[in-house]
Amino acid sequence: MVKNSTEHSFSAFFLVGIPGLEAFHCWFSIPIFLLYTLTLLGNTLIIFTIKSEPSLHQPMFYFLCMLGLNDMAVASSTAPRMLSIFWLNAHFIEFDACVAQMYFIHTFSIIESALLVCMAFDRYVAICHPLHYGTILTTSLVIRMGVVGTARAIIMVLPCPLLILRLPFCTKYIIKHAYCEHMAIVKLACANTLINRAYGISVALSVMVIDLGLITVSYIKILQAVFRLSSKEARSKALGTCAAHVSTILVSYIPALFSFLTHRIGKKVPPSIHIIFASIYLLVPPTVNPLIYGVKTKQIRDRVMQMFFPNQKAGEH
Repeated sequence: MVKNSTEHSFSAFFLVGIPGLEAFHCWFSIPIFLLYTLTLLGNTLIIFTIKSEPSLHQPMFYFLCMLGLNDMAVASSTAPRMLSIFWLNAHFIEFDACVAQMYFIHTFSIIESALLVCMAFDRYVAICHPLHYGTILTTSLVIRMGVVGTARAIIMVLPCPLLILRLPFCTKYIIKHAYCEHMAIVKLACANTLINRAYGISVALSVMVIDLGLITVSYIKILQAVFRLSSKEARSKALGTCAAHVSTILVSYIPALFSFLTHRIGKKVPPSIHIIFASIYLLVPPTVNPLIYGVKTKQIRDRVMQMFFPNQKAGEH
């Protein structure tokens, strides 16, 4: 199966899907298909809206476009394979394809986290240093932040497939998961996987601790600035601009944290529950992000309404 080992008697892994709930795969496929379809439609609409409206050509919305593109990439890395299992019983996946899927899933997930940090920084500058917003968050800085976040993810995840390639897989080839996840693959190896496990948990913890730490610091500064405002209306408006971002953070990190913990310390959590939550954190945020921003961000909401109801004046809806 792996080019550098002779201990492999098979060339593909078998993805179970959702263990113990195989009889309900056809029913699980319905929400997955709907979530994937809404992800593609919603994020495409948000990106098109921002691109076509010159007044939205601002750092906040550039980050939102990056988030939309990454959300579609995350969903496309998982949903098609899951649907092929549930609809076509296509359980077998080639080793190289499995490792590639694992790499893209984790890379895009870390990029997502980096973009949430960038968006927190954007809100911090907008609320705490509004007079210098245009000079601090220039287009070139926004691009550099996006490139750095992407490069960080690519470099951090790259050792994972390289370390997996050196492992022998002797008899176990059944992955009790709906997609190829790092630890799910590592657990099948018939060798010492301490390095793989240590590196995997180091990457996950460093990303969560650093990114959540930066986001927390940003919002502490934001709240301090907001509550120093004398006008109640100004405080309400400032908090309202952050509501969409906070909602996105909660939707993204809570299921991800649950999946991460159950995979390593949640021995009593049924595999089916773990797989469902692992799927939720990859498929639900890309779906709800455009809905959250479409509803919470007035500029986008007004522009979308004008696109679908051209005769209706902004503010009448």
